[in-house]
Amino acid sequence: MLFVHYPKCTTCKRAKKWLDEHQISYEERDIKENNPSLEELKEWYQRSGLPLKRFFNTSGMLYKEMKLKDKLPEMSEDEQLALLASDGMLVKRPIVVTEDQVLVGFKEAQWEEEL
Repeated sequence: MLFVHYPKCTTCKRAKKWLDEHQISYEERDIKENNPSLEELKEWYQRSGLPLKRFFNTSGMLYKEMKLKDKLPEMSEDEQLALLASDGMLVKRPIVVTEDQVLVGFKEAQWEEEL
């Protein structure tokens, strides 16, 4: 299982603590140092079944600075995925990637059920 996170993010810290408490083993990846590639993002998006907007860190400073709330609706899926691949700080985190699923963000009840 891959756990993609930003170490300074409080939600990511809570998610990591939850994984540790449930003795779930994972491979850790810092999203700032090792941003997901365009290919990974495409695959995760398709496997997640989520709308692409859910992959954006809408509360992040970069998202707000770039005024993406207004720009995203006019962009194609490929343009949005390329944008996500350009900077890890635009990507919603944590992301958990297992053999059969992709979870975006940390919702304890969902993780309890899915993992």
